[in-house]
Amino acid sequence: MSLMGGTVAPKPVCYTNATVKFFYESSGKNISDTWRTQDYIVVGLGLTVCVFIILANILVITAIFINRRFHYPIYFLLGNLAAADLFAGIAYLHLMFHTGPWTQRLTRYQWFLRQGLIDTSLTASVINLMAIALERHQTIFTMQLHSKMTNRRVFLLILSIWLVATLMGLVPTLGWNCVCNLARCSKMAPLYSRDYLVFWAVLNLVSFTIMVVVYTRIFIYVRHKSQRMSQHTTQSRHKETVESLMRTVFVILSCFVICWTPGLVLLLLDGVNCGIIVLKFEKYFLVLAEFNSLMNPIIYSYRDQDMRRTFKRILCCLCPRAGHKGPHAGVRFNTLDQEAHKMTCIEEDPNRHPNGTHLVLQGANDLQNSSVS
Repeated sequence: MSLMGGTVAPKPVCYTNATVKFFYESSGKNISDTWRTQDYIVVGLGLTVCVFIILANILVITAIFINRRFHYPIYFLLGNLAAADLFAGIAYLHLMFHTGPWTQRLTRYQWFLRQGLIDTSLTASVINLMAIALERHQTIFTMQLHSKMTNRRVFLLILSIWLVATLMGLVPTLGWNCVCNLARCSKMAPLYSRDYLVFWAVLNLVSFTIMVVVYTRIFIYVRHKSQRMSQHTTQSRHKETVESLMRTVFVILSCFVICWTPGLVLLLLDGVNCGIIVLKFEKYFLVLAEFNSLMNPIIYSYRDQDMRRTFKRILCCLCPRAGHKGPHAGVRFNTLDQEAHKMTCIEEDPNRHPNGTHLVLQGANDLQNSSVS
């Protein structure tokens, strides 16, 4: 048909009433009618990971809530990170009961809900990691133990994180999908547009790059300050500080790379229409990405001595009988007088090793004295 010498493009056909199975078959991804061994392995492994994710992050949130020592901006962000990871565990648990042969029974909006929950939770987790990196950068470069950010600003930041994450989860449902353009359908997520998958993958890679830059700056700065601190502290403490920072940065970055890079690469391959390979590994790499939500509580929380003590308090309250099995079965918590006496003994005996919290505070004081000099 021509109009004023031009050609009118055909109106796109929207398959709004098509079933989920139709989109899967159109993209070349088959839905099995029966449970295969592969399906049992993925679901079994996924459910196991979900249980640990949910329990670990509930423990972190409870610890931050009951211990007033954690009522600071950095711990509020850690609590929000745990909440995001907890939501990721719940979202993935929902996926496990709506995958495999169950997929073809989903309506289009149920399928978008299933995928949107995962997108929202994982995006919130990644943005939280970046926010924590920026907060640590700000406090270390201003020589503060805790950020001076007000609680109102912290909660506004947390609210912004969830708004962005929710928006990312709703974008495909609101229109960035392939319902009206089957040629752009993804193979990994057959109702998603390949353009959206590329955008989501690149966004996460940019977040990862920012974290690498921030932590690299922190490492270089602290290492430089540690060299200046050597005239005020012993060589062993200087070496211990540098090595501890190197280990922490290495664990944080390595965990993110190991857990996220395979999945992000698959998304990019799917986005450029290389879908033959992605279907073989997508489920396993999705489980691997979920492991990041399990590792976050360990890396960011369990390395804190006060957090470990609070964990023990919570676990002992849950299992009160375990503390009466023997004279050494329980967990002993010192009183304030005992802690004061312990610190006095440390000051009198310089060869005695203080606990980790005292070492961190002493190192912060040394850093501050070095910067003043």
